[in-house]
Amino acid sequence: MGTPDNWRKSSYSGPGDGDSCVEIATHPAHIAIRDSKIPARASLTFPLEAFTAFLETLKRPHSGSGPR
Repeated sequence: MGTPDNWRKSSYSGPGDGDSCVEIATHPAHIAIRDSKIPARASLTFPLEAFTAFLETLKRPHSGSGPR
């Protein structure tokens, strides 16, 4: 697996140079994530199916019951 070269920042990166967020790179079989403040460090890589399931979970409405 090579190093991704198509890193993109979120539109929610914040003001200024937007270096306070994560960046994401996509490949046909996996997603890579890295810290935009220190891009030379290691990235996390997830199978595409696992990352898609993670995003779908985040989109679900919360029950509103709060912490237990």
